[in-house]
Amino acid sequence: MQVRIGIGGMHLDGSLELPAGAKSVVLFAHGSGSSRFSPRNNYVARVLRDHGLGTLLFDLLTREEDQSYGNRFDIDLLSARLSATTNWLLGRPEAAGTSLGFFGASTGAAAALQASTIFSQVHAIVSRGGRPDLAWKHLGKVTAPTLLIVGGMDEEVLQFNRRALDQLGVEKDLAVVSGATHLFEEPGALEKVATIATEWFLRFLG
Repeated sequence: MQVRIGIGGMHLDGSLELPAGAKSVVLFAHGSGSSRFSPRNNYVARVLRDHGLGTLLFDLLTREEDQSYGNRFDIDLLSARLSATTNWLLGRPEAAGTSLGFFGASTGAAAALQASTIFSQVHAIVSRGGRPDLAWKHLGKVTAPTLLIVGGMDEEVLQFNRRALDQLGVEKDLAVVSGATHLFEEPGALEKVATIATEWFLRFLG
């Protein structure tokens, strides 16, 4: 269902889907220049729902804010929006008692890692082609088990993720999808991402 997430005097648009009996919800934080309509995130979300997990895809920025290129890389702003949306979700009766997961892509992964540090309800994080290095000072505070997924051909981002992995003090893993580039557009690459992410969330969210 389509939702409007009120934050102060503005709102963000989103799509909340809860399969019958869902006990967990995964919130998606998209990357720079993307939105809740990201075809890659929506594909992963469909796979998660097929396994009984709820999903919330939403815009981190308003249309006007997204016109400013700097906002797309303002991790403090993106993290604050994810945090506010998490509080909004926790206040909804249909989400009462659910455990939460964060799925972040590109800059959204940094926002997910940073925002997770203030929520005990977040029990798992998955990053797809993420920039965890942009949340460097927060990595040591992350408490949720974290999976970093990177394309094997995305060499610069892979190096960022390897360094970030060393800073995480939680259960963690780095999954390298062989032959994949940053957007996982190669045949079978996104399917691999969805499979690995689903396994991680099912393991830690139940």
